[in-house]
Formats: sequence, C-alpha cells, structure tokens
Amino acid sequence: MIHIEDLTKEDVGRYVIYTDGTREEQRGRIKRWNDRWIFVVYNCADEWKNFKNYTAAATDPMDLQFVKSRPGEENIESRFEILDL
Repeated sequence: MIHIEDLTKEDVGRYVIYTDGTREEQRGRIKRWNDRWIFVVYNCADEWKNFKNYTAAATDPMDLQFVKSRPGEENIESRFEILDL
C-alpha cells in the first residue's frame, strides 16, 4: 500500500507494482495523484523514459507498492527488471 499523503513531487516517475490479489502483477510508473487515486502508466510500449506521454490509469493506493523502496522498507526491485536505470 502507498499512502497518498506521504507522496512528494520526487515520487513522480517511481516504479510501482499493482496487485489486487486476483490478477497478475503489473509494473507501472506514477504520473500524478489526487486525494483518492494514484495515476499510473502501465502500458507505454516499453518506452519507460517517455511514460509522461502516455495515459495513466486511476489506481487504488491499496493495490500499489513501490518497486524500489525507501530506506528502511522492503525492496522488491529484484522481482522486476528496470529497463531505464
């Protein structure tokens, strides 16, 4: 789960994993958010560096976690290949 109230402008572009417990996990990047939803780009033809040019899906923060953790948080990055680092 990601807490919207903790997001800062530095979180734009961070990789996240969507999982609702019923579907396959999906990788995406945060484009923006409001007080209810985090808008995530999931499909960008593997042009992750240009993710801001693609449509984002409103996503429940309860279904998201960061791929790269902040200090002190579990890191799940090894489960997903990050292509533009």
